[in-house]
Formats: sequence, C-alpha cells, structure tokens
Amino acid sequence: MFRKVTQNVAKQMDPRGELVPVESIIDQDHFRTLCLVRGKAKTSFRQFLSYKRTEYKLHDVLLPGKDNESDEPLLCEDQQDSSQFATAGRGHDQIDGVVRVDTKPVQVELGGSASFSREWSIKMEKKAIDVRQLQALSEKRKLNMNHPFIQQLRKMQQNLYVVHETVEASDDVSYEESKETTGKFVAQLYAKLIAKGTCMRKQSITIPKDCILAFKAIQVTIKDAAWDIHYFPESNTPTFVSDGVPDRQLEVLKKEVTKNCEILSQLPVDLRSTFLRAIKAALKDNDLFEELAQKMEVVFYEPDNCELTTQSPKLKDMLSSLQSLSENEVHNLAGAIYYTLQALREQTEVQRLFLLESLEMETVQRQRTLVERFFSCIAGDTEGRSGGDDILLPFLANEEEETTNAVLEMSGVRIQEDGFALCNQEGFSALEALYPCLYALDLLSNSQ
Repeated sequence: MFRKVTQNVAKQMDPRGELVPVESIIDQDHFRTLCLVRGKAKTSFRQFLSYKRTEYKLHDVLLPGKDNESDEPLLCEDQQDSSQFATAGRGHDQIDGVVRVDTKPVQVELGGSASFSREWSIKMEKKAIDVRQLQALSEKRKLNMNHPFIQQLRKMQQNLYVVHETVEASDDVSYEESKETTGKFVAQLYAKLIAKGTCMRKQSITIPKDCILAFKAIQVTIKDAAWDIHYFPESNTPTFVSDGVPDRQLEVLKKEVTKNCEILSQLPVDLRSTFLRAIKAALKDNDLFEELAQKMEVVFYEPDNCELTTQSPKLKDMLSSLQSLSENEVHNLAGAIYYTLQALREQTEVQRLFLLESLEMETVQRQRTLVERFFSCIAGDTEGRSGGDDILLPFLANEEEETTNAVLEMSGVRIQEDGFALCNQEGFSALEALYPCLYALDLLSNSQ
C-alpha cells in the first residue's frame, strides 16, 4: 500500500517521471538528501527510473577538506529550497463479468462483480539542494577511493547517484483502500477461494510525518579521486518526442523484451514448469510476489550476497533448481525473472489475477499476439487509422474470450462492437507494460 501512495504522489507532482516514488517504507530513510543510491537497469515500460538504497551518504565517502571542512552547510535549512504541497484523491473501479466453471458433469455459468475504491489525503514538503552546491563541493572535497563501498562499486561497475531533492510528508498521511467482491465471479479471479456471498476487505496505512515519499537523484561520475555531477546521463528517452507512440519506442521495447526473456525459452520443459508454478503462486500472494522479486533482484545485482533459500514451500522448488545451475546461468535467469516481475509489478492486483486466469485458460499466447498486432498497426499505420488522440485497431470481440477482453480493457483498450478497438497514448503506455508480462508467461507456459 505504501508504494501506491508514493506512486500517486510522484505522478501527480511530476508527470514527466523525474520524481521517483520510494517503494518501501522500511527503506525511506535511505533516500534523504545527500544519500547515495545505486541505479538499476532502465526498462522501456516503467515510467520511473529505479534506484537501490545504500547505507551511505555523500560525506561518508569524501576525504576531509581544508581545515576538516565538511558538507554540513548543505544540510542547513537556509541552504535548502523548501516548498509545501497538498494532494487528495478518490478512486473507484467496478468490474462485472461472467465466469464459466467446470463442475462435473456439467458446466456452470456464474455472475458477479468486484468493486475497488481508494482514498488519500496528503500534505507534503519538498526539500532540495541546489545542484550547483554539489558542483562546488566536488571541487573542494576529493573522493576516498579506499573506501570499501567505492571499491566494491568500482569492481561491479555500477552507476552511483546522489539524492538532491525529496518530497516528504509534512503531517501524518492516511490512505485507505477497500475491496468488495460479490458473487462467484471472484471465485476464479481471487485464486478460486471465495465460495459465495459478499466479501469486504479494507486496508489502511498511516505514514508518519517526515517520511520520504519520493525523490530525485543525479548521477555522480568518478575519475581517480575526483568526482563530478553528470547533468545529462544517458537515457533511452529522446529529447524531442513525436505525437502518438514513436515507432522506434516500440522497436526498442520488443528488442528489450526479447533480450531479457528469450533465455526462458531455452529452459527444459520441467524447469519452465517449475518457474511458472512459482510465478503463479506469486500472482496469488503479494507477500510471495515481493519475496520472489527481492530474491531475484539480489541474485542479479549482488550475486556474492545472495542465498537461494526460502521458508516459502511454493518458492523452494524454483530456488533449489537454480542452485544446480552455473553461476552465469543463475545470473541470466534471475535477470529474466526479475525483469518479468518488474513488468508484473506495473499491473494492479486485479490485472495480475486476470493474467493468472489467462494462464489457466491458455489464452496468454493469443493475448500476446493481439498486443503485437496492435503495435504493428501503429508502426506501419496500414490497418490502424488515427482519429484524434485515439488510434483505431482491428479487433473482433469474442464473447467466449471475456478474460482476454478484460485484460485488454484494463490496459486501456476500448473494445467496440464494429470489429475495431480504440486506444490512446495512455493506453499504449499500459500495453507497453503488459507486453513483457505476456511474452514471458507465454514462453514459460509453452510445453514444446
């Protein structure tokens, strides 16, 4: 729930995506101004850049200056820009549908609905250090190249960033989310656990004052003992973006997905099944999902510090199977699974459950094909036709494929009754996050 709050804050305050939401309330204290963070690999489908916490601040890795000069003046209130903001919102989603459940010896059709509402009210304060002050500090203070953290960072060739702007709660933050599910429709969507009647679930979280909600970081470059601020880090995002979805952007996404996930197709069938079982279990359980994502992240980024063990029975087979592979194979597979989980993390809880249902109904491959066809329409503009902000796509709705229709509609595709569908720029951004999920799940569920 904390992640939902911080994502709302980041999107509302900075739609361009430069403001990064903090993902864990446990880690928030490591994203204050002057904290050092490591960069994660950038993906085409994520709006936000990703960073990993470290245990250090900038002054921890600098050599003393003249007369033991420190960077403390940067932390003084009169040296920081400070602004206050407030945001509030309410969201409500209603999903209705019909699910067919096989009940031998007949097939039973069940109806139902699911309702989701969210409410938040946040008072915030922005604190920022002028980047020019960091630049001036770099000219006065050298980096301690013998510091163990710097040595390890250099060995791993990872990018380093320093936090220079934060958004923090200026008062306690309240966030409440309720989910009401009615009927047996959710018997399929919610891991087939609900028998009948109505289930109401409420969750709430209170975030304390001064908690960091989002931040901005700037890259640090290191040469010998000198360090500098890199104002224009390399990025896949072009300066001038054309209207609509750029052809090149879609090609970059396809190449990125293939590069990260193709190794899954090379696994033996039994290993693919083992990996798929673990991911399906994670799709049903948020705690398992976060544990698996954390394990794969550590294996990929810090192979020397990882242990392929777990107390979760549903993840044990997968982690045990990794132990029998070579170091290079483990690294590549962990990267593929972590990339897939990053894409799945961009989906809502309900979207994940629709994907789980799609796996059960063996419709993932068709969904992947449809999304690829949509992308081709935009790139070639031979079948799709532009109409205002919307792009017209060929799609014949099939009442027998309600799960497929729901997966597409929840990603912004508006299905029409005339053999076409409509999708705007926001919808295509959602499809870009959906596509890696479908691609990886299709590879893992392929029994050939």
